[in-house]
Amino acid sequence: MPKRRKYSLEFKRGAVEQAQQVGVSCAQIARELGVSANLLTRWRREAELAGSKAFASTGSPRDKEVSRLKRELARVKMECDFLREAVIGMPPGSLQGSRPEISGDSTLSQ
Repeated sequence: MPKRRKYSLEFKRGAVEQAQQVGVSCAQIARELGVSANLLTRWRREAELAGSKAFASTGSPRDKEVSRLKRELARVKMECDFLREAVIGMPPGSLQGSRPEISGDSTLSQ
């Protein structure tokens, strides 16, 4: 699944300023900046409606926490997949009889 690109406040405002110039189309500016023309049009509309408050963060703290947890889950899944592949690639029986050494925990090191 492709990651969503995030654009800075300055980038959006600069793009909208360029798109508002006389004699230039939104599509032309969008191509030059490497964004979709629909996205630039949406930014332009938002800037016209909200003025200086445009592009402010609209997410609630709960949404931010969910987003953070999703990123963390994806990282942990990737780590698990990596470890699973590492174990699969090991010769059979190489993990038998090996126990982790953890300092300070005598129950695990016996």
